[in-house]
Amino acid sequence: MRRPPVALLGLGAAAAVSAVCALSLGTPYVPPARLPATLGTDGLAGVVVTELRLPRMVLALIAGACLGAAGLVLQEALRNPLAVPEMLGVSSGAALGVAAPLVLAVSVPLALQPFLGLAGAAVGGLLTLVAAGFGRSPSAVLLTGAAVAAALQAALLVLMVMADQLDLQLIYRYLLGSLSARTWDDVTGLLPWLAVAVPALVLCVPVLGVLRLGDDDARALGVRVERARLAALGIAVVLIAPVVAVCGPVAWVGFLAPHLARRLRPDGAAAGWLVRSAGCGAVVVLCADQPARLALAPVETPVGAWTALIGVPVGVALIKRGRRRASPDRSPAAAATAPGPGPAPGVPVQGGGPDGPASVLRKAER
Repeated sequence: MRRPPVALLGLGAAAAVSAVCALSLGTPYVPPARLPATLGTDGLAGVVVTELRLPRMVLALIAGACLGAAGLVLQEALRNPLAVPEMLGVSSGAALGVAAPLVLAVSVPLALQPFLGLAGAAVGGLLTLVAAGFGRSPSAVLLTGAAVAAALQAALLVLMVMADQLDLQLIYRYLLGSLSARTWDDVTGLLPWLAVAVPALVLCVPVLGVLRLGDDDARALGVRVERARLAALGIAVVLIAPVVAVCGPVAWVGFLAPHLARRLRPDGAAAGWLVRSAGCGAVVVLCADQPARLALAPVETPVGAWTALIGVPVGVALIKRGRRRASPDRSPAAAATAPGPGPAPGVPVQGGGPDGPASVLRKAER
């Protein structure tokens, strides 16, 4: 029987400890042993745990899972480990779409705010893809996305200059990402979006596995690369926009979670990585929300600040470590030119050679 990896056990333990802390710690303090009896009661502790702490914990899990899955979709579709919502203009566009009505004093119903975030995220992502030639060059996508994100953030700064003091404080906390004062209404508002995004993710997984091979091989297998990237961007937008509308742009979860997922199973496939990335994202946001609540209590700090403090250095360290492990002692070119046993004269090579269809299909299965 195969034993689960130590990293996976550590991740599960961190999630369990963070869940207990999320429900127990704070004012009033509820001992962990009394949590089951406290849920649903009419006392102060029961109301706080059931109506404030529990929906906040569930929202942290859902938001982290959505951001982690969106980050993996973008990285696999664009073949770039740095292709994250923050670097592609998606998160900044969604934040601009939600923050603009607040500053301009436009009354927008709560149910329509995710649609504003959806429109802003779609505009930011489309601008990046169109300007970068639909991802033909991963480095061009990254540079163009950074420029688009900077332009959208400049527009947000202009809005903050126009805002009065009360609106400025609200926008500031929103732009850093916050789970404060969230209720079950915020959780249920995300469920219709999940009902759309989850089936789309299931349909998207096989295409992501083919896009990893490169544009030429993907076209050889019948994938329309530009349309596939647009579809991947659409799925990422549907995952990111409602989360940004409710919680604000919780930063760099989409960067850290996919790298943690690959670290847990380096030889995995796109489907396994997608599930692990969603789980890692949920755990990251849940763990980061505890210092956000308690570090400067009774004042709360934005959870997005903590995810950025954790996500950027850990993600960079995982990238460097993965590159060291992927660098063999013997270069692929040297291995290709080294003498070795070959086919006997006159015996045909099956699969059409190293670049034939059989080799491409074997790479896609991996």
